[in-house]
Amino acid sequence: MKAREIILRPVITEKTTLAQERENTVCFEVDRRANKIEVRKAVEELFDVKVVDVHIVNRKGKPVMRYGRVVSHRPLVRKAYVKLAPGSKTPEFFEGI
Repeated sequence: MKAREIILRPVITEKTTLAQERENTVCFEVDRRANKIEVRKAVEELFDVKVVDVHIVNRKGKPVMRYGRVVSHRPLVRKAYVKLAPGSKTPEFFEGI
């Protein structure tokens, strides 16, 4: 898989913003088939940073209720929390938040 296929989008929430400020950790939504090694290589290639650690979280899709009945499910999401080296710069879209 190519680097652009592995990293789908950044996840910017209150939790990830605090993690970025305190621990220099950024969060991405990644492809469900990607493993930690592939995520590490993709982030280093795309953003020109040094990665220290990668944690992967699988979030289940919750059911969507309409009028007391389950209509469908939200999609399954796989997130990667990527800890950057102390000297590395954060990617542009995480700056100024």
